[in-house]
Amino acid sequence: MSEKIQLQVEGMSCGHCVKAVENGVGEINGVDSVNVTLDQGLVEVQFDASATNVDAIKEVIEEEGYTVK
Repeated sequence: MSEKIQLQVEGMSCGHCVKAVENGVGEINGVDSVNVTLDQGLVEVQFDASATNVDAIKEVIEEEGYTVK
């Protein structure tokens, strides 16, 4: 079952931030796609809800050093 979420993330300010979030979240088993909109601070994630969950995605973003609102 595929789900799409949009998270408001603070602390991303450059291309390196975008890559850190995309790579970190993209490595989670069950994540199909990650799209970061830097100027709006949005992270959109398409994922398989039977393989992962929103909390796991938030945890990885926070481990990268950013704040999920």
